[in-house]
Amino acid sequence: MINIYEVEETNKMVEQENLDVRTITMGISLLDCIDSDLERCRDKIYQKITTAARDLVKTGEEIAREFGVPIINKRISVTPIALVGGAACRSPQDFSKIAATLDQAAQEVGVNFIGGYSAMVSKGMTAADEMLICSIPQALSETERVCSSVNVGSTRCGIDMDAVKLMGEVILETARRTAAQDSLGCAKLVVFCNAPDDNPFMAGAFHGVTEGDRVINVGVSGPGVVKTAIEKVRGESFETLCETIKKTAFKVTRVGQLVAKEASRRLKVPFGIVDLSLAPTPAVGDSVAEILCEIGLERVGAPGTTAALALLNDQVKKGGVMASSYVGGLSGAFIPVSEDQGMIDAVNAGALTLEKLEAMTCVCSVGLDMIAIPGDTKATTISGIIADEMAIGMVNQKTTAVRLIPVIGKGVGETVEFGGLLGYAPIMPVNPCDCSAFVNRKGRIPAPIHSFKN
Repeated sequence: MINIYEVEETNKMVEQENLDVRTITMGISLLDCIDSDLERCRDKIYQKITTAARDLVKTGEEIAREFGVPIINKRISVTPIALVGGAACRSPQDFSKIAATLDQAAQEVGVNFIGGYSAMVSKGMTAADEMLICSIPQALSETERVCSSVNVGSTRCGIDMDAVKLMGEVILETARRTAAQDSLGCAKLVVFCNAPDDNPFMAGAFHGVTEGDRVINVGVSGPGVVKTAIEKVRGESFETLCETIKKTAFKVTRVGQLVAKEASRRLKVPFGIVDLSLAPTPAVGDSVAEILCEIGLERVGAPGTTAALALLNDQVKKGGVMASSYVGGLSGAFIPVSEDQGMIDAVNAGALTLEKLEAMTCVCSVGLDMIAIPGDTKATTISGIIADEMAIGMVNQKTTAVRLIPVIGKGVGETVEFGGLLGYAPIMPVNPCDCSAFVNRKGRIPAPIHSFKN
């Protein structure tokens, strides 16, 4: 039973500490939309999405109003389009037509984003995979709501370096095609290792082939709540700090579980998972970096940052799994630079570098996220950064990702404004040393020895 104290406590979290349900994401399988005729395939996709998700936005708004918990985004994820469009598409331009259909369907049902313009190529690329990847710059420059992801590595399969090289070129071309919007297209594109099938967060959400026909996944975020809680134990022992974070994560996850179950009931769609991720926003007090500073750092990037982040990530997960039997997705702490004012301040102060961020990704939820880099960065350099991050995920059996934004026409010391939840970012310097000879090798990096656990 929930007592009156817990009700008041939750109300305070919402009103004063930026607690919100970041997203209700409906996953929709498009496997039954596969057709050898492109126009029939597009029509099936449009009809399936607009029918399955027609009440998603309305239901989310009703739950938010009735429960008093903000639900910021309503989103859709679909089966990786490289699988769905493979029978019908003969060129990258054909795949871009499917992207346009996804965008139209998303607009019709009123969701913020639709994810799943994706390919899974951790061991190799089919002709359809390669065509979809090559179509990404056009697709993201001509749509508003479509998000794209490509999984290029896994602990079981290794890293497809041909795909890594191609993604460096695709990211740069996407930046060029959206240069008028400060290369915003790259904010809707993420490269993964060990991508989960049930992630509700964009840009990396897709509906995995292991999922059912439809599912409801909810992403909860509460960095402001965690920061407020640990302010009360300032100077206390690590044991007290850990217990405080766990208890807070438990309460936040329960809110997500409540919303997810209610959305599932009203929409008559099975409940999938709650993703408890401390995903920051540009709002004051809604920062993962500020949590790390409250733990005891002058700024993010100071010695001890990686250890503090490891502690935070682990305790968030321990608290979350006690609150729901179905915690999944990514779950942990996100460290996107542009979306976190504390991260931005650390970069501007010279405390946080790209290399330190890479070290931090060894122990957090995702990876190098929403990082603006100079627009004249070479494609092979971008591929090298991706390869490093994929190696961290592969060896450590965890999800890692890269969302870099080479801002065309801008360089180190300048700032780029994305707006909304995407915030703004200082352009960070990139190591100038060349890695072209490494990136241009053909083939794949083999899986580590611990991949053979059977």
